[in-house]
Amino acid sequence: MLDFPSALLTKKQFLLSELQTHGLRLLDAAAGAASRRGGAGPTDHKAVTVLGTTIMVPVHTRGAANSPYVAAPPDTRGMSVLRSGEEVMCEISFPPQPRFYGLSTADGIEYWKIAQLHSLDTLATTVLQTCIRYGNSATKCQFCAIGESLKGGRTIAKKTPEQLAEVAAAAQKFDGVRNVVMTTGTPATDDRGAAVLTDCAAAIKAATGLPIQAQCEPPSDFSWFSQMRRAGVDTLGMHLEAWDEDVRTRIMPGKAEVPRAFYLEAFAAAVEVFGRGQVSTYLLAGLGDTIEDLHDAARTLIPLGVYPFIVPFVPVGGTPLADHRPPSADFMRAVLAPVGEWLSAAGMTSDTVKAGCAKCAACSTLSTFEKPKQSACAA
Repeated sequence: MLDFPSALLTKKQFLLSELQTHGLRLLDAAAGAASRRGGAGPTDHKAVTVLGTTIMVPVHTRGAANSPYVAAPPDTRGMSVLRSGEEVMCEISFPPQPRFYGLSTADGIEYWKIAQLHSLDTLATTVLQTCIRYGNSATKCQFCAIGESLKGGRTIAKKTPEQLAEVAAAAQKFDGVRNVVMTTGTPATDDRGAAVLTDCAAAIKAATGLPIQAQCEPPSDFSWFSQMRRAGVDTLGMHLEAWDEDVRTRIMPGKAEVPRAFYLEAFAAAVEVFGRGQVSTYLLAGLGDTIEDLHDAARTLIPLGVYPFIVPFVPVGGTPLADHRPPSADFMRAVLAPVGEWLSAAGMTSDTVKAGCAKCAACSTLSTFEKPKQSACAA
């Protein structure tokens, strides 16, 4: 089933895919920067640096509680030891708590409730923390926890352009943030969030000049793509989540009303505006798509100029799929190895993306299969 021999896996590729599917048990839950619970993804994760690469690893999921991988408390250098049973795998570290988290707006809203640091240098925010589909079991995406952090008081319902510009400037100044990701719950408007993302992008770009990715469902009018680009959006994400139409209908009944064919039309129009490799889509492996389905997706999307960001599904508490099993590490490696080769052949690797999830790359090990690298530690 694996398109290239597993013997060719580096230690890094093996460990990263193991951690993202099994999760990580922390002997010291306070190690490094705070982790997130609930809300838009990546959630129930923690940033962990393994063999020189920082990835988001599940730490609060039920699966992580039973993971064979354990992190010992950090030593005086801030390093921990990753173990599997009694075997020491390697040293790992956790990025420090961002300094901008200690700041608040003039009206008393903590900056971390407005935007969060993902991985090492990506600032992420959900502009609208509500969605027209979330409160209805007949339409909501079964994996989505967008309302959980709002319910828990860990964010605010709507971030203004002024708030986001203020926080982005602080994150850039104090924590070296290098790009911004804005996603949104879907509002009851035909632009499907493009309008509010356009306003916010203009404010962030004016305040920081940072590269920006916006993420929303395809708007009914594709002229929004040009408006977003003029406002300062550098890359666009429109997330299918699953490829097979039956899987989409079962897992995301409301979102599946927008058929895959319409997404493909939107992708083609968006690539004309943003360029090849600067449009991407999330695909959550483990929801029901087979390896062949996900490869078919990649073979369709890459020639269009769309980066297929294939991520292992992580079950989140408080959702209908809280008990759904994540994909195995073998499944992920079988999916990602050829896709990494295809992206490399197309010249659309993550390092060519200007901003966003594919640029950050921390929620998937896909980038390690694009240009496999060996280091002294990873050999």
